[in-house]
Amino acid sequence: MMWKGRFSEQTAELVVKYTESISYDRRLYAYDIAGSIAHARAQVGAGTLSPDEFELIEAGLLSIKESIEAGEFTWSKELEDVHMNIESELTKRIGPVGAKLHAARSRNDQVATDTRLYTREACEVILDEIRNLQTALVEKATEYQDVVMPGYTHLQRGQPVSMAHHLLAYVEMLDRDAQRLEQAKTRLNVSPLGSGALAGSTICLDREQVAHELGFDSVSQNSMDAIADRDYILEVLFDISLIGAHLSRLSEDLILWSSAEFGFVVLADAHTTGSSLMPQKKNPDIAEITRGKTGRLYGSLISVLTAVKGLPLTYNRDLQEDKEPLFDAVDTIVMALAVNAEQMRGMTVMKERCLIAASDSMLLATDLADYLVREGVAFRDAHEIVGSAVAIAIEQGVELSSLPQSTWAELHPVLDRDLSFIFNLKAALEARDNPGAPAPKQVAIQLARWQEVLSE
Repeated sequence: MMWKGRFSEQTAELVVKYTESISYDRRLYAYDIAGSIAHARAQVGAGTLSPDEFELIEAGLLSIKESIEAGEFTWSKELEDVHMNIESELTKRIGPVGAKLHAARSRNDQVATDTRLYTREACEVILDEIRNLQTALVEKATEYQDVVMPGYTHLQRGQPVSMAHHLLAYVEMLDRDAQRLEQAKTRLNVSPLGSGALAGSTICLDREQVAHELGFDSVSQNSMDAIADRDYILEVLFDISLIGAHLSRLSEDLILWSSAEFGFVVLADAHTTGSSLMPQKKNPDIAEITRGKTGRLYGSLISVLTAVKGLPLTYNRDLQEDKEPLFDAVDTIVMALAVNAEQMRGMTVMKERCLIAASDSMLLATDLADYLVREGVAFRDAHEIVGSAVAIAIEQGVELSSLPQSTWAELHPVLDRDLSFIFNLKAALEARDNPGAPAPKQVAIQLARWQEVLSE
């Protein structure tokens, strides 16, 4: 009987198809090659490779990288994954020296290194796109700084705000998203190389040297944790999911605002589509697809959470299921951020339509209650008095501001006067002058702050 290591027969063809990962993990090739070069250099220090052998391995790996990038590399499913494909090709190109590369490491610490390097770089790309969208939002907020519109709760008109204040709310959300990614990037930037299959190796390489070469901040402190850990992927997938949630909320606003019922904005023709049947339609497809893709992002997070939830230490093949969700989530969020920034820059705000909606005097009912409070009326009593006025106005089919003075006098003596100063939209906005409120002065401060932050 012919034995090949532990096994006496070849892997079944169906098993090869079922278990291979090369169809998707090939995108890790650059990180795998960088890790292999750093590992080989450390082997020289450990005495398992000579300097000449290292140079041969490094040149061979770099030539493989060139072949891959030129589209001239043939990937083999029979070799399972990116690691074995590259190592096998290396041995073909440089001979037996290539077989020395894998000493003192396992595919377990190898793939953990590759995915950390990939995820670190993905965070940088996502951060760039977050800043791009924030910049687009600030640009649009600056352009329409003087536009007043209703603010909503429960999708009911609440109080007046500015379009700039509304858009800046999303800038703040995205900034927290960026902070979370920066923090995740710090936690994931730890080198697992040298952890071997689970218990390190009797060939002790200089792990600090390897980590430094690969741009890691430190080395892992427990070999079993280093091999089994996928926290860094889960954390980034959560951060991506939350970015998706924020984009979905922005999308919902744009879908509502661009409808005939609201008419607050017009999206550019380049960022909308028509109907195959109804000639008049202009559909906010980017916003709708973004809203839909949020579920896809959530699915990636849940997929990996489920894959790791019952795994004993250390490595189990279930962990192969971490990469496709990660790759898909990164690709999806990068595209979503980029296209939403482009859509935002092409959006036109309909100033008059916003102003008409904001001129509903019901939006200043709370201002009237605040006036009563300043005049010594308890807030709960003031709330009830103004609520009664609202009910009367609705019953009579008139604006709240149009109620006669006699009605106001009946409701409370303090209201027996000309109340037009309360129902002044410009003054009402200017009065909201606490930090973080929508007074034009406060909005201008925030715009200047964000312009400075984003210019850096």
